Amino acid sequence: MKPMSLWIIFTVAGLGVLLAGCQVTRAGYETAPYTVVRTDGAFELRDYPALLLVETPMANASGGDGGFRRLFRFITGANADKQKIAMTTPVYLSGPPARPTMAFVMPATLKPASVPKPEDPSLAVRELPAGRFAVLRFSGGRNPKNEAESLERLQAWLQRERLPAGAEPIFGYFDPPWTPSFFRRNEVMLRTPAPSAK
Repeated sequence: MKPMSLWIIFTVAGLGVLLAGCQVTRAGYETAPYTVVRTDGAFELRDYPALLLVETPMANASGGDGGFRRLFRFITGANADKQKIAMTTPVYLSGPPARPTMAFVMPATLKPASVPKPEDPSLAVRELPAGRFAVLRFSGGRNPKNEAESLERLQAWLQRERLPAGAEPIFGYFDPPWTPSFFRRNEVMLRTPAPSAK
């Protein structure tokens, strides 16, 4: 067999293993539940139940102020009950650039009354109300350019579909930082009213 053919085989096999590894890593976590109402290419309309979140403010949108570490400490026992809580996906980022927040979704088995009180006073437990969201899935690294372009695409789709939307986007990130950017699952969401029942 020619060296070039061997190189192609090993490259394809390596990419397959890497992709499988990313999928296994992501698949190992509970994901915030939703029901797909409609799909249009990369765009979806989804109905979400109420989601229980633990969130923390961030000093800036880059997330480099330790927000993730504060949330991770909470789920690994830095709470009033010293309770360990399973990690879930996605990690949500929302709010205006000057006052963004980062949030972990609590597992479905936890109810509001059973979420332990965070030891860190900068963490808060809250509920994201149930509702319908327009969602665009995109790949790539987390950066302002990717987020702005994805939000613009979602807003343009909503305009084409004549669907109203809330002004504040929620960004969801599903993969750890070591996942290659082209394999990452990222999403931007905008709340949109569901049609009223007749």
